[in-house]
Amino acid sequence: MESTARDTSAPAPSSPAQALINWDLAASTAARLTSAGPVLSPAEIGDAVDSLRRLADESVHHVHQITGLEAARDLRDSSVLVVDRASWAKANTQSFAVMLKPAMEKMLESRRGTVSPAAAAVSGAITGSQLGAVLAFLSSKVLGQYDPFAALAEGSTAPAGGRLLLVAPNIVTVERELNVTPEDFRLWVCLHEQTHRVQFAAAPWLRHHMLSEIDNLSVHLLGNVDSLMERASAAARSLKDRTATGGTPGRGAILDLLQNPEEKASLSHLTAVMSLLEGHANVVMDAVDASIVPSVKTIRQRFNDRGKDRGVIEKFIRNLLGLDAKMRQYSDGAKFVRAVVDVAGMEGFNRVWESADNLPTEPEIHDARIWLDRMGL
Repeated sequence: MESTARDTSAPAPSSPAQALINWDLAASTAARLTSAGPVLSPAEIGDAVDSLRRLADESVHHVHQITGLEAARDLRDSSVLVVDRASWAKANTQSFAVMLKPAMEKMLESRRGTVSPAAAAVSGAITGSQLGAVLAFLSSKVLGQYDPFAALAEGSTAPAGGRLLLVAPNIVTVERELNVTPEDFRLWVCLHEQTHRVQFAAAPWLRHHMLSEIDNLSVHLLGNVDSLMERASAAARSLKDRTATGGTPGRGAILDLLQNPEEKASLSHLTAVMSLLEGHANVVMDAVDASIVPSVKTIRQRFNDRGKDRGVIEKFIRNLLGLDAKMRQYSDGAKFVRAVVDVAGMEGFNRVWESADNLPTEPEIHDARIWLDRMGL
């Protein structure tokens, strides 16, 4: 499937710290390693793109009706793009560059005089290739993604609020695998992804809050770069042991071990925020009935059953990257949202978007009563 995105490109970052990861190489590696997806005729491609754009617009009304968030009335500060796998991967290299730039600059400053430009270039090429391989794997799995950081990338033409990426080949692949009605499935997916777009519109402070927390965590991780390979090796051994014993993976084998007390606090907060965002979006998806998505019951059942037959290699990679933990974020966050709405209604729940102080902690995600008491609800 050809690329349908036209504004995901940006000039290569110019700062010395950014050279520690060759973002252009990461994007080109991902494009080389990922398959294009299902074979479609030009007419089928055009139909899929037009359908997704139309259903993305249509879904906003439903998100507004379900969430009661007035931000859904006007989303002009962000955009919707229908993209292919390579374009999704390239867009993510730009977001990673935004998220990691402060931490890399601090790391380079702490090593001033010990890292030559040549060494940084070699390191950047290695890291860029590795990141590209990871993005290639992920690019065939992601149905959609809201990127709140797109406008902050160097040379970006994205609107201030960011952009929603709908990965057309993956959506078509899954709807065919599930043998479900394409229009219904596409609307169902758009409901989830547009909810993320509405969340950041309702809480415009959220993108910078998350950037600050990501910066805090990445500084700790990159600050321990001397022992990174040793700790990553230990993570791989831990994952192997879990796989052999049938143990349940944590947030991701590497992240489980790359933690000191400060890292744990940062990771706990980010986990809670991500659980909230993903769980809330899932609640919106689950709130639709047959009047909105006629075959929604069939879609839910088949989609939930889809992950049972994954191969051993895919399971290993998913555990290593923490993708199965992300699925648990959907479940944990959704339980929190439903528990709050049952007691305080959607209006009471929507207080989470008022300020960072109102975001739930990780313990509160698992026990909504604590958050409700703290909010006086």
